[in-house]
Amino acid sequence: MLVGIHFDPLHQFSEYLLKYEKILQFNQIDTIRLSSNSSDFWEIVPKLDLFIFQYGQWDIAKQNAEAILPIIENEYKISCFPDQRTSWAYDNKIKEFYLMRSNNLPMVQSWVFWEKEAAMEWATSAELPVVFKLSGGAGSKNVILLKTQNSLIKIIDKMFDKGILDNSRFGRDSLNKKLIEKLIRKMSISKRKLLNEPIPFRHLKPNWIRHKDYVYFQKFLPGNQFDTRVVIIGDKAFAFRRMNRKNDFRSSGSGVNDVSPDKIDLNHVKKAFQVSKTMGFQSMAYDYLYNNMGESVFCEFSYTFPDKTVSTCPGYWDENLKWHSGSYWPQYLQLKLLLNEDLKQPENL
Repeated sequence: MLVGIHFDPLHQFSEYLLKYEKILQFNQIDTIRLSSNSSDFWEIVPKLDLFIFQYGQWDIAKQNAEAILPIIENEYKISCFPDQRTSWAYDNKIKEFYLMRSNNLPMVQSWVFWEKEAAMEWATSAELPVVFKLSGGAGSKNVILLKTQNSLIKIIDKMFDKGILDNSRFGRDSLNKKLIEKLIRKMSISKRKLLNEPIPFRHLKPNWIRHKDYVYFQKFLPGNQFDTRVVIIGDKAFAFRRMNRKNDFRSSGSGVNDVSPDKIDLNHVKKAFQVSKTMGFQSMAYDYLYNNMGESVFCEFSYTFPDKTVSTCPGYWDENLKWHSGSYWPQYLQLKLLLNEDLKQPENL
């Protein structure tokens, strides 16, 4: 058996990827690090039993992964993670909404407009406040709450004019904060150069895609002091609460998590299982809120997610909502699922 793991951009290999490699080696399964830049890449691909390209929300990574994963899965018939069903809507909230709506699954009510005139007409009677989001981005950087019709019209004007760069701060985040982040990034690069340490590719290759000529809004759901992240990997569910930032409606990126299982609404877990089963997802994280009827709805989902918080959860629920204690890294459970092998998890990852 041979598992190929694709490098991160600029030939880097993250701690996240290292865990896949360590688990496979611990279980005496052959692995190979791959780059689609290599001249022999397409000669090696047919020899694989599984191909892993765990790419994130950076343009340099997405354009590479989206070019090769469909070919490897559909033409070479090699098992991939993520596969196309799992990754098709990744980092594209509009695709997420369209996909869930077409399957009548409980996602937060949303509005998408591809023409300025239609968006402006809707804005005249839109219920405020409303949440504006770029289709891509993480950590709530591309999410703002629009409280007035004037701010709503301004964002529509901007999106159908110059647009907005992905992962650029805007709205309530000040210019000073942008400058501080830029300074910190430069200092980090300088320090790593001085210490001869590798510089993360995200510092060297920031996102370049400019979002424009569309707008995406979600209904604002007041009263939610946290969201509940539910991670489904096959027949296992992990869940934890992510508390809102101080004086903010956003929880993503707050870094304040509660992994206590007795605090979890199992309706979230049950619905997440249903969504993953309906859609045939390999592994997926859902962010759940309550709507104004007190019903469980999710606002976003993503095949990739920070692994450490999942590993700190004290256990998981199975599809019958029965609790099982234990500590697991998501990479371990993903590999067990994808290879259909009774793997062992190393003690120290």
